[in-house]
Amino acid sequence: MISIALAGKPNAGKSTLYTAATMADVDVGNYPFTTIDPNRGVTHVRTDCPCVDREERCGDEDCHDGTRYVPVELLDVAGLVPGAHEGKGLGNQFLDALTDADVILQVVDAAGATNAEGEPVEVGEYDPVEEVDFVEAEMDAWLAGILDRNWESVERKSRSPDFDIEEALTDLLTGFGATEHDVTIVLRGLEYPDDPIQWSDEDREVLAAEIRARTKPIVLVANKADIAPPENVERLRETDKPVIPATADGELALRRAAEAGAIEYDPGDGDFEVVGDLSDQQEQGLERIREVMEEFGGTGVQAALNEAVYGLLDLITAFPVQNETHWTDAKGNVLPDAFLLPSGSGPRDLAYAVHTDIGDGYLHAVDARADRRIGEDTELEEGDVIKIVSTAS
Repeated sequence: MISIALAGKPNAGKSTLYTAATMADVDVGNYPFTTIDPNRGVTHVRTDCPCVDREERCGDEDCHDGTRYVPVELLDVAGLVPGAHEGKGLGNQFLDALTDADVILQVVDAAGATNAEGEPVEVGEYDPVEEVDFVEAEMDAWLAGILDRNWESVERKSRSPDFDIEEALTDLLTGFGATEHDVTIVLRGLEYPDDPIQWSDEDREVLAAEIRARTKPIVLVANKADIAPPENVERLRETDKPVIPATADGELALRRAAEAGAIEYDPGDGDFEVVGDLSDQQEQGLERIREVMEEFGGTGVQAALNEAVYGLLDLITAFPVQNETHWTDAKGNVLPDAFLLPSGSGPRDLAYAVHTDIGDGYLHAVDARADRRIGEDTELEEGDVIKIVSTAS
């Protein structure tokens, strides 16, 4: 399952966003290190379900009248403070927790209501642009430190006649989530000494930064946009990272109101409908959220998740079925599964995503929409419905 990590300084709203996205019961508080042990939960990215092209909706619990929610893991870790890579705060614990993440949502307090250490200040007192590069700088320094501490092992391996620096660095960086392909691509874009003994601290720092950028891309979530000075959000948007304005508090309020039957709302909707009784105070609160949604096209929480998965990671959603006519599995369930795959994946990749045995026994595939057999080199597209024919089926 794709893993998304929430990162940022204390009190930026990470735990609130986590709760809103997962509806899990976690501690949410206005004090440093509300989160100590990482919270792991399941949230969803949103896409169109292929059943919109059929007369009847599929009825899957993750399909809301043609809107499909595909599960991903969400990880909420302890707040990051300056000097985390040196062990300050819960730094090393925080950074260790990020190693399995595929992409990072850096939650920034766009209101400027918390200082660099995450301590509450007056709205607008702190400049949120100051923390734009904060998480990546700490991660880069932390990874450079790991390389430095373990570089002697690379130097020892280099004395072997069959030494391969890509292989040696892959061994060293696997724990950070880097594959051999990642290391190869990064090294091709760098200039570095052939002999590891000649590498400088700067060489290792550049390598660390490039590996982090490739394996842990970052989306900025400009949280508290509902109370932020407008210029703060605009200035954040002018940075070199994808920025999604958001109100985690607003999303959580909507999710809880929908759960209570007071409103009709699906995560990612641009509006909601009141269907139950509300107090004057509740109605006023929801109307304030509606105004923010009108300005930003929603609360931003779902948009941030989607930007991370479909934007930065460039994934697509494919739907495997066993019956290409009815789009069902062996039990007659319509469109029961949805898999996230890298853009450019083919039907065999989907087969392996379903199960290793299915991939090993792959024979051919059928495009269920067109009802025709497709070649192994066919690139799948978002929303494809595919029947995999395998000896393991």
